[in-house]
Amino acid sequence: MLLEVACFNLESCVIAQKAGAKRIELCQNYSVGGITPDETTIIKARKQLNIALFVMIRPREGNFIYSDIEFEEMRSQIEFCKELKCDGVVFGILTEENKIDITRCQELIQLAKPLQCTFHRAFDEVKNSDQALEDCIASGFTRILTSGKHKTAREGIEDLQQLIEKSKNRIKIMPGGGIRSTNISELLNRTVATEFHTAALTDKSQIANETEIKKIIASF
Repeated sequence: MLLEVACFNLESCVIAQKAGAKRIELCQNYSVGGITPDETTIIKARKQLNIALFVMIRPREGNFIYSDIEFEEMRSQIEFCKELKCDGVVFGILTEENKIDITRCQELIQLAKPLQCTFHRAFDEVKNSDQALEDCIASGFTRILTSGKHKTAREGIEDLQQLIEKSKNRIKIMPGGGIRSTNISELLNRTVATEFHTAALTDKSQIANETEIKKIIASF
């Protein structure tokens, strides 16, 4: 079992590592669901962490349909992460029809190699989950972060179950969205997922809660 913690600042990164998390998803601006952190933060995180560091590649808030200029910015951000020897990147690109933009995703995945690539919760905005699953696999993603197209992973348990079954071990399905120590056991028992994603925020400070992280890990 693996716990990934979404961290919106360096303090949370250090707390998550100390608490036993195995991977960090580094981003900033929690209020908009996370965008790419500034380069200084990425540099400092890479120096302070000895666990896996994945960086959010999202140039702005809002939808996941990007202009040519925004796409080039994403390319530059990925190249920067490669130079720093980060372990992975997290992104998602959709077409105007809310389908996976396979062409652009494949281009970024090829650019990112050998870094792992996670398709983030843009997945929860697609029209057809089954087709989107196949498109993510065809694109070459390592995993999909999703709440099963619901507000929270707990609400999307049945859809997460189906996605994991349909994936047939061709891609990892990582539940995320409102995961806490109070519901992790149910998610573990019903989804048979092996990776989980949480921000472990218990107040309005945007600082990960060490006790909450430890409680989640203790449930594995």
